[in-house]
Amino acid sequence: MSILSPRVRESRDADLEALKSGDEAAFQALVARMHGPLMRLATGYVHDRAIAEDVVQETWLTCLDRLPGFEGRSSFKTWLYGIALNVARSRRRRERRWLPFSSWGRDDSDSQGHTVDRNRFGSDGMWKAAPDPWTNIPESALLGAETMQRLRAAIDSLPAKQREVIVLRDVAGLEAAEVTRLLAISPENQRVRLHRARAAVRKMLEDYLR
Repeated sequence: MSILSPRVRESRDADLEALKSGDEAAFQALVARMHGPLMRLATGYVHDRAIAEDVVQETWLTCLDRLPGFEGRSSFKTWLYGIALNVARSRRRRERRWLPFSSWGRDDSDSQGHTVDRNRFGSDGMWKAAPDPWTNIPESALLGAETMQRLRAAIDSLPAKQREVIVLRDVAGLEAAEVTRLLAISPENQRVRLHRARAAVRKMLEDYLR
């Protein structure tokens, strides 16, 4: 059962019908609303902004081509992100950057290893020293270009399944339920992969910011 109000459902249905009928203004409004989020998703897979723009452009072309067959089995937003995800995956493979060299041969199962060094915990399972909250680090350092490069490198170094979830959740800004549908995984797997990805990225940034 949909939790959307009848008025919201009617508005979304009308927008979809306008798109399917070839309403140029409706499509321009959609592009204005979704281009930025799609670019954030694309740049999570490919580093070059020009290539990311190509990914988004191909996404829009594919969207227009497939729109008449969209049956609403998922939300339009999830459907559109699914197209972008497939295009970005394909482009990343073509650019030979799907997996960093350092991750070749790495076990990418959901049950792999620990996200944080166990030596940081005491026998009672509590932190020996809590993670640095970074409140004493200047904002300019946290948001600087070099830190952003380190962040991207940290994400790139993750196993593919973890990298994919953190890109969709924290770069593209999708909700958990949307990610589980896109990747066809359980909510628990989504949570595990995201937790491990965030913990690993935090550890790498923690080491750098020290």
